[in-house]
Amino acid sequence: MSVKAKWILSIALFVIMLAAPFFLSEFRLSLLGKFLAYSVLAIGLDLIWGYAGILSLGHGVYFGLGAYCMAMHLKLIASHGSLPDFMSWSGVEQLPAFWLPFQYVGFAVLLALLVPMAVAFVLGYFTFRNRIRGAFFSILSQALVIIAVTLFVGQQGYTGGTNGLTNFDSFLGLTFGEPATKLVFYYVTVGVLALVLALCLWLMSTRLGKILVAVRDAENRVRFIGYNPVTYKMFIYCVSAGLAGLSGILFVLQEGIISPAQMGIVPSIEMVLWVAIGGRASLFGAIIGAIVTGAAKTTFSEAYPEWWPIILGAMFIVVVLYMPKGIFGTLQDLLVRPGRGSAASADMALAAETASGIVIPAASPSVPGSPSISPAAAGEAALKGKTGTL
Repeated sequence: MSVKAKWILSIALFVIMLAAPFFLSEFRLSLLGKFLAYSVLAIGLDLIWGYAGILSLGHGVYFGLGAYCMAMHLKLIASHGSLPDFMSWSGVEQLPAFWLPFQYVGFAVLLALLVPMAVAFVLGYFTFRNRIRGAFFSILSQALVIIAVTLFVGQQGYTGGTNGLTNFDSFLGLTFGEPATKLVFYYVTVGVLALVLALCLWLMSTRLGKILVAVRDAENRVRFIGYNPVTYKMFIYCVSAGLAGLSGILFVLQEGIISPAQMGIVPSIEMVLWVAIGGRASLFGAIIGAIVTGAAKTTFSEAYPEWWPIILGAMFIVVVLYMPKGIFGTLQDLLVRPGRGSAASADMALAAETASGIVIPAASPSVPGSPSISPAAAGEAALKGKTGTL
């Protein structure tokens, strides 16, 4: 998709979102706001899975950490200077020291972004540095979910246990539950999503984005030509975790609750399905996947609560078998002008990639008498291209 087409699609998409409050009921608008909050996480997950080839099954942890940081601030505001109710019920007599800084909204928002990024940095450092990838990394990320959920459930006096944190009062003077407050939170979510999408589209169009795709497709070759894949993988993984934390902030403002159940194994797997159903390596697809899957879950879980997990699994199987590019990728293929054969399309794609992307050369037979150019030097030249040095 051309840059112009991406901007046109972005504008059209957000015009619809801005107009949604005029034709949706308060309940439906609240649901859409929640799905848009999920979309921020889906974009971050698409960055690491779709573009960098890192399948994380533990993004529920980063989502939960961001949500809990914001919820702690909201709970302190609702307590009006006294001890939060769940602490009193658990026998805690004094506010824990680590809760004190969350009285300040700026500190809470900052930690909601930095704490998930810090956890992602630690996990990424020990896994990527030791070249752990593929299914092994996915298993480790899911183990992180189990640890986090166990910790949050067990420390009921400090985290609210299985009930989580809820019963919030206000945020920056806005009272929870009022229609005007819900409308403000909805538009804030739309604005944040627009900013995140624009920044990520720009990021993936830069040299960094092309190197990430090269790492996904041929990590050893990228390492061979002098780049350290660990640095790029850790960077994008931390960015993705930060976006998950941001999604958690928006979710708490929209829903007014966060609990360990919303950061467990099942939600973490559902997050991956958003990207798979919408379309990998497509930021628009991630948004579409989060909205479509969320809407389908709401619709079918109300009508067929016991059958919903089976329906979700069936959706995933259908997409994998018949729409491997996801909903957005399939729509793109259907909108291609007729008369263009697959070979011509492949040639055009290769030409475009050669002109503006990264082409990692394969070894070629040497010709007697010709100057010798090492693959490393050739790869370095190809990576530089028209974009200059990194």
